[in-house]
Amino acid sequence: MTVDFVDGNRLTLLRSGAEYFPALEREIGGAEREIYLETYIFAEDDAGHRIGTALVAAVARGVRANVVVDGFGSRRLLGGLREALAAGGVRLLEFRPDIYPWNFGRRRLRRMHRKLAVIDGRVAFVGGINVIDDMHTPGHTPPRFDYAVRVEGPVLRAIHEQAEHLWNVVAWANLRQEWTVTRRAEPAAESRGFQRAAFVVRDNFRHRSDIEDAYLEAIERAEEEIVIANAYFFPGRRFRRALTGAARRGVRVVLLLQGRVEYVLLHYASRALYGALLEDGIEIQEYRRFLHAKVAVIDGEWATVGSSNIDPFSLLLGREANLVVSDRRFAQELRESLYRAMEEGAEAVEPQRWRRQPLFRRVKIWIAYGIARFLIGVFGYGRLH
Repeated sequence: MTVDFVDGNRLTLLRSGAEYFPALEREIGGAEREIYLETYIFAEDDAGHRIGTALVAAVARGVRANVVVDGFGSRRLLGGLREALAAGGVRLLEFRPDIYPWNFGRRRLRRMHRKLAVIDGRVAFVGGINVIDDMHTPGHTPPRFDYAVRVEGPVLRAIHEQAEHLWNVVAWANLRQEWTVTRRAEPAAESRGFQRAAFVVRDNFRHRSDIEDAYLEAIERAEEEIVIANAYFFPGRRFRRALTGAARRGVRVVLLLQGRVEYVLLHYASRALYGALLEDGIEIQEYRRFLHAKVAVIDGEWATVGSSNIDPFSLLLGREANLVVSDRRFAQELRESLYRAMEEGAEAVEPQRWRRQPLFRRVKIWIAYGIARFLIGVFGYGRLH
């Protein structure tokens, strides 16, 4: 797959909720016709009430507000906010709300993991930030580290089209056919800047591997440096071979990964890959706070910001959305932010120290890896290809 970049965009990098939520709230406050908001998590906390209040106020002005949340990610977090949104006229739909504890099939893990918003077809936000306060997660050192991008320009057309399409699909699935829409706000197609960007999605139909393919195409072309920050890193063989191949031809490869234990199985299973990566000269930095980012910078010119982790869930099952950027200024800004995060909150994994880790830790890692591979195989979640 070749990424089709669109010229003429203006892109603004937003760091974590502290920059994202004021920007999103401001644009919702200026909405005149329609709002699409997609989020895996919509929490009943300060951020959720803030965005929810802005949505209700928009509806009161005559704006049509369409919100899609994931039926698993938000099932216990919306709380009383769900009723407040409904009472305020916000149209809220759940993606696959039928979750049962005894259902372990492939369909259960086909979640809506996208985080994006489109307002009046004139501005959009794409990234990895859920509607949940940076300080919400119990026990973590604030703030949650993540990114989003404010988007203006011709690439809006693809973002708007995807948001409208998903809304209609979920409306039919929820038996709310009366909520399906035809285009109300024609997306702004005029040039707003000088940056090249492409909107890339992963679904279970025509775009099954587009995000992974975009990564692989850029990695295989890399000549100097690859920097990847990813919260849940458990790539398949194809992705690992691309990274090690780049390292062997002299490209510096730096991975900024989650150092905190959040999901025990994935945390230890992913570390089974460390040894081979380190042996091939790949640098690993573990972030000691709370990493939720899914971004990359390659050769200081290619960059991506989005919702897709590099694991089987995101690359094989989830509905994901990434913005891919070909622009040196944007890429350098993101790169500088990542290196600053490494300096302030990460610790390098040293190859010699990794080889000398205690036996009990190595046993936990390989047990977790075996269980993860077993689950991937038995439940048909796709091969780690």
